[in-house]
Amino acid sequence: MADAKVIPFDDDRSRGGAQRSARRRAAGSSRRKTESAPVRDVREGPVSPLQGRTAAAAQAAEPVETAEAETAEVAEADNGWEQRIAGGLAFLRRRITGDYEVDEFGYDKELTDQVLVSMVRPLYEKYFRVEVKGIENIPSEGGALVVANHSGTLPLDGVMMQVAVHDNHPANRHLRLLAADLVFMLPVVNELARKAGHTLACAEDAERLLRRGEVVGVMPEGFKGIGKPFSDRYKLQRFGRGGFVSTALRAGVPIVPCSIVGAEEIYPMIGNSKTLARLLGFPYFPITPTFPWLGPLGALPLPTKWTIQFGEPIPTSEYPPEAAEDPMLMFNLTDQVREQIQHTLYKLLVQRRSVFF
Repeated sequence: MADAKVIPFDDDRSRGGAQRSARRRAAGSSRRKTESAPVRDVREGPVSPLQGRTAAAAQAAEPVETAEAETAEVAEADNGWEQRIAGGLAFLRRRITGDYEVDEFGYDKELTDQVLVSMVRPLYEKYFRVEVKGIENIPSEGGALVVANHSGTLPLDGVMMQVAVHDNHPANRHLRLLAADLVFMLPVVNELARKAGHTLACAEDAERLLRRGEVVGVMPEGFKGIGKPFSDRYKLQRFGRGGFVSTALRAGVPIVPCSIVGAEEIYPMIGNSKTLARLLGFPYFPITPTFPWLGPLGALPLPTKWTIQFGEPIPTSEYPPEAAEDPMLMFNLTDQVREQIQHTLYKLLVQRRSVFF
């Protein structure tokens, strides 16, 4: 019997390991070729080298185009900041040198547009989230008298109405409000009101503004509306003797009713300290759930959701000038405006989902 050949165990393992290694290397090489090959549909035929180079060039160009777009955006942002800084410096220079215009009522258009409106715009957009409807009912040119309800304990509704016209009217109209005597007796407030275009609520000033083609705003309820208790919210008070109608008739301008929802709840007035009001010379001294109990913090208004709707204008140009002396006509037009505002208020309240949303 021939001698059997003894194969050491280590040699067999190394031989098998070498074979397995060779198979793994072959499989890896095949996989790399498959991954590097372009993916294509078998029906399209072979991919030419030119097509491969074109695809590779397009892929390489994408990062370059993205970088160029980002660079352009950065450059545009830088230019925007440079323009803002330049505009701000020019504004300060005009303020210092006195090279700016103020009309006979003290209205400073540049200061109002660039500073005063910008200061209250966050309150208008972010805090009260004012929604404006019917802005197209304010004429694009010529005079117009906007008549609105008044409420809220503090006259923030007038300021919000001014911003609504300023920011939303397609013809960039400015609202000139008629304010009570008390506004022009308070320090600081007096100057700001004049600069913002407000003037004393008298027929002569209102008629002059309307004849000049301005949009004038009036709130006939006055202190009766702004100082009414919370239990009477959205119930219009008496509109006076119709003086605003007489002014509109003399100037021959349309009357635009305006309804404001949301202002009634910013300071729920649950009481009125008449003694403090007399001592301070105010028409009323409000007591709310937070004021004066929380001190200055109680003066912070509640973040209610506002809606300001401008209604269909009521024309007055069809009446003769002497119609302003007809008390019956003034009574009828005053009642028509009041009813239209009240009806719109009820309609908006029905549509409102919540006081705060």
